[in-house]
Amino acid sequence: MYSLDQTDTALLRALSAEPRSTFVALAQKLGLSRNTVQARMARLEESNTFLSFDRRINPIALGYPLTAFIEVHVQQKRLSQIVQELAQIPEIVQAHGMSGQADLLVRVVCTDADDLFRIDGTILGVEGVERTETSLAMGEVIPFRLDPLLARGDASKR
Repeated sequence: MYSLDQTDTALLRALSAEPRSTFVALAQKLGLSRNTVQARMARLEESNTFLSFDRRINPIALGYPLTAFIEVHVQQKRLSQIVQELAQIPEIVQAHGMSGQADLLVRVVCTDADDLFRIDGTILGVEGVERTETSLAMGEVIPFRLDPLLARGDASKR
């Protein structure tokens, strides 16, 4: 994997602060040439530094105001097939394989409690899913962020 240097982290912090910045604006802000910014951005994209754009879309705008986390307990020998079937459920926006009690932690978005009940039933209907435990998210208390890590990276490279 590509190792970020101080210029890369400065560029990422500037983009984090103002994601719609042009190469020219970033170059001016950071005191770099436009060509340098363009080359760095290309290298960052090629190294898969950036996540997909849809992670920035708020599900509320799509009509899904509720978020829930569902712990899914599965038959391990069927895990691969279960994951493939879960990926077909549109309301599942993220899933992680877990160590510990649950096998999967699934993040879902839903329109209301009835919709959540339906989604949970759909998950339970997947062959090899043994049980689920559902928790409704009451609110996001620390939004997704990487700026503190970028800031730490800047400090450690000085």
